[in-house]
Amino acid sequence: MERTDSDAAPPPLGVGMIGYAFMGAAHSQGWRTAARVFDLPLRPVLAAVAGRDAAAVRAAADKHGWAAAETDWRALVARDDVQLVDICTPGDSHAEIAVAALDAGKHVLCEKPLANSVAEAEAMAAAAERARERGQLAMVGFNYRRVPAISYARRLIAEGRVGALRHVRVTYLQDWLVDPDFPLTWRLEREHAGSGALGDLGAHIVDLAQFLAGEPLVGVSAQLETFVRERPLLAGASAGLSASGGSDRGPVTVDDAAVFTGRLASGALAVFEASRMAPGRKNALRLEINGERGSIAFDLERLNELLFHDHAEPAVTAGFRRILVTEADHPYLEAWWPPGHALGYEHTFAHQARDLVVAIAAGTQPVPSFADGLQVQRVLAAVEESAGKNAVYTPVPVLEPVPARAQV
Repeated sequence: MERTDSDAAPPPLGVGMIGYAFMGAAHSQGWRTAARVFDLPLRPVLAAVAGRDAAAVRAAADKHGWAAAETDWRALVARDDVQLVDICTPGDSHAEIAVAALDAGKHVLCEKPLANSVAEAEAMAAAAERARERGQLAMVGFNYRRVPAISYARRLIAEGRVGALRHVRVTYLQDWLVDPDFPLTWRLEREHAGSGALGDLGAHIVDLAQFLAGEPLVGVSAQLETFVRERPLLAGASAGLSASGGSDRGPVTVDDAAVFTGRLASGALAVFEASRMAPGRKNALRLEINGERGSIAFDLERLNELLFHDHAEPAVTAGFRRILVTEADHPYLEAWWPPGHALGYEHTFAHQARDLVVAIAAGTQPVPSFADGLQVQRVLAAVEESAGKNAVYTPVPVLEPVPARAQV
C-alpha cells in the first residue's frame, strides 16, 4: 500500500545534551520516551551528548541511546544535526552554554535553577528574547510542573475552586547530606552550585508556589544555615547523589537548609522550607494551598494523588477528598495507561519533552520560560539577601522586560 502524507513520519528534531549524570540520565529517558507515547509534531532524535571525560561520555551515549559523543560542548552546539541543546550541567556553566547555543540558532532547554546569579539569569533571558525574534525558543526545566496531579491542581486553582488564596505552604526535604562524612561534591561548592538546598530544592518550591498561585512572590524573610561546615574532599567521580571521599577535608560554601516566609502579589502568605539534612526524608516535596473556598494538598511521594477540600460542602460530610489523578482527561494521562495505573518521577521528563516539542512546532513560547526562571532567581537572591540581614523582609524586584543588549 502506498504511504500517504498523513502516514508520513514527523520531521526530526535533533537534540544535543550537555552533561550526562543524574539529570542527564533523566532527560535522556524523557527524550527517548516522549515520541513513543505522545503523537508529536516533531520526532526527537538523540543526536549527541557531551561531557569532558571521553570514556565516560561514550559509555553514557551507549547506555542512554545517543548517536554520538563529544568532549567539547562547543562542538556539540556547532553540529548541523543538533537543533535543540539540552543543558544538564552544574549551574556555573548554564549562562555561557545557553547564550552561545541561542546565538548559534538553537532551541534550548536548561535545567533549574536557571543560573547561579541574577546577572547571569538576566543575560540568559535577554539572549532568549533575542532568539525568540529569530524563531528559536528556550525553556527552563522545572519538571515538577509536569506531575499530572500538580498540573491538575493548577487547573482547579485557575478555575476558582479554592477561591482567593490565603496561604501557600511548600516544603522539600531530603536526607542525603545527614552524614557529616559525605564528601564535598560540586553541589556543596558555591562557585559551581551557586547555593545549596536553596538553589537545588528551593528553586523548585518557589517555582511551584508561583505556578500554582498564578502570581509572583513580591517579598521574603529568610534564614539559611550550614550545619556541617567541612567535609571530606571527593575521591574519584560522583554519581547522582552518591560519592566517596578521602581523608582531607574542605570547606562547605553553600547552605544545608533554608527556611523563609513570603508574600504573594495578591497579599496571600507563603511559607517555605528546603533541607538536605532531614533524616528519613528521601524526596519529600509537599505543598498545601488554602483559599477562601477550599484547600489543595500534594505529596510527591504519593505523586498520583491530590487531596482537595471543598469548604462549601456540609460540615457533616466535608473533608479532604483523595483524587487519584490517572484518568484520561487529567493532564498528560490521555497517552498513558488505563485509570488507576500509576506514573512515576521519570514520566515528568517525558511530559517536559512533549511540551517543549509541541511549543517548538507551533512557534509558541514554552513555559516555564527563561523569564520565569529569572523570576525564580530573583526570589532566591532576595532570600539570600534577607538571610544576610537576619531575616529582614526583602522585596523581590518586579520582573521587567530584559533589554536585549544584556550580555554575560
